Amino acid sequence: MSERNETTLTGVVLDETTEITVTELCEVCAVERTLITELIEEGILDPVGGDDEPRFHFTSVRRTRTVMRLRRDLGVNLAGAALALDLLDRIEALRRQSGD
Repeated sequence: MSERNETTLTGVVLDETTEITVTELCEVCAVERTLITELIEEGILDPVGGDDEPRFHFTSVRRTRTVMRLRRDLGVNLAGAALALDLLDRIEALRRQSGD
């Protein structure tokens, strides 16, 4: 008979209401804390609380990664990235309204 190895995987379901710390956001997106501060100042990220350490909705991961791709691939500055994200958000909202 052959020997069978069984592995149990566990995970956590993350959604847009899940909150993460600024440290976790930096780790997940591989960015420095100074960039997160700049994204907050530009209005790209919106902290949801935390006196000692800001917290963010998990959707901030997607926004931060999108900014990083825009900067890397297209050379877009933070103001341009903020505009692009705003337009992408509007397109997404219109798609939801139309049922696509």
